[in-house]
Amino acid sequence: MDSFDELISILVQKIEGKEVRERGRNSDAQKHFRNGVAYLVSQLWKGTSIHDEYEGSINKRSNWYSHTSRYADKNLTFRQTMAAYEGLIDVKAIRETRGGFLDRDRLEGELTKFIARDELLSMFSDLKQDPIRAITPNLNLECIVLRDNLDDGRQQVEYFDTDATNEMRENLRQINYCLKRHWADIRIKDTEWELLQERLRLSPNKQPIDLTKWSLTRIFSNGSFEQGGRFYRAWWHQVPSEYRKYITLDGKRTSEYDFSQLNPHMVYYLRGKDIGEEDAYDRVFDGMHRDIVKDAFNAMIQSSTPLTREPDDIDLSEVDFDWNTLRTAVLNSHKAIEDMFFKGYGNHLQYIDSCIAEQVMLQFLKSDDAPVLPVHDSFIMHWAYGDLGEIEEAMRRAFFNKFKKDIKIREEIGVMLPSEWDKEDADNFMIDSIPLGKDGFEMWNKRNLYSD
Repeated sequence: MDSFDELISILVQKIEGKEVRERGRNSDAQKHFRNGVAYLVSQLWKGTSIHDEYEGSINKRSNWYSHTSRYADKNLTFRQTMAAYEGLIDVKAIRETRGGFLDRDRLEGELTKFIARDELLSMFSDLKQDPIRAITPNLNLECIVLRDNLDDGRQQVEYFDTDATNEMRENLRQINYCLKRHWADIRIKDTEWELLQERLRLSPNKQPIDLTKWSLTRIFSNGSFEQGGRFYRAWWHQVPSEYRKYITLDGKRTSEYDFSQLNPHMVYYLRGKDIGEEDAYDRVFDGMHRDIVKDAFNAMIQSSTPLTREPDDIDLSEVDFDWNTLRTAVLNSHKAIEDMFFKGYGNHLQYIDSCIAEQVMLQFLKSDDAPVLPVHDSFIMHWAYGDLGEIEEAMRRAFFNKFKKDIKIREEIGVMLPSEWDKEDADNFMIDSIPLGKDGFEMWNKRNLYSD
């Protein structure tokens, strides 16, 4: 079969052939029913291409589909999505593996999980399309998300639009449409890809890389549009730092740039103080244990309490000092800003750096239609923008516009694993000149054959 749409038509017909209904669905209901089938099946089509044990999920709570919420997918309705789910089970296309639940006392729960059965897997194998390239994000979904800490935990909350939220949304949609016109990927050997995906699948803090998730969502916190605001939910946010240098854009290698000591610079400048020439983290313990010092500094800025106990995400088991010693050392080394610690400024600093990131992405979008992949306070771009100093200049300008101060920029050049074409000028490289499977990069080569 030629396309995913054709597969969905076949499944819809099979389900309707087994349904017992007094009358057929009207046109709106039929559209939502088909959308429900496509929504459920697409999860498994792309998921089983990521790993064999992939489970799809479905929310069986009716209020999740409420069309009064700005976050709801207007293509889905509760009744027709449930009909699609039960129908797919009835025609033996899927099987439920875990029932969903909600603990109303603890207000915690899980979604219902399901997997593809052999017949559906066989239909997937007949498709000529690649799910990684055929499935695309719905860019009409709400991309400006406001969260707050409520009695039942951190949740998305409704808000009234303002000129500011409308501008942020329009800016982000332009950025996402720029990403749509290009193709971001990660070029590692097929064997390494499989190992990395399994590592991420087993990680408690990561998810396997899903290359269909290339759009960005901007998420604010604490019920405020001046808290948080960083860009999330793109696949490269799942990539461990040591693999980011293998990210490609339109088949070309990339460079990654980030701000040096961004949080200390922002805190000092907000306080009206000079940070000095010495590295903000190296000045603690004479430069030893820099990574731990950095984590401690940021935790102390983020926290709204005195943080007298060691944070859960800081591990001091391999060093010869305790949390109190580390905490005191950071405070003593940064007396000029000691009144900025433990005030909960972290989310506001994230808002500032997210505005800087937005400015950088918009600049390249408007000047060259060039995609920028943000990873919090760092930026991944085609290597030439780093080679010519353009990304560094854009970052410096965005920071200066906010603080009227300069900041150092750090660069990491993207590298490619050895292959024949790496010897050539990257800009003269034509992806369709590579035989599939050459040098063990068959999956990357095949995906990038689709690049324009």
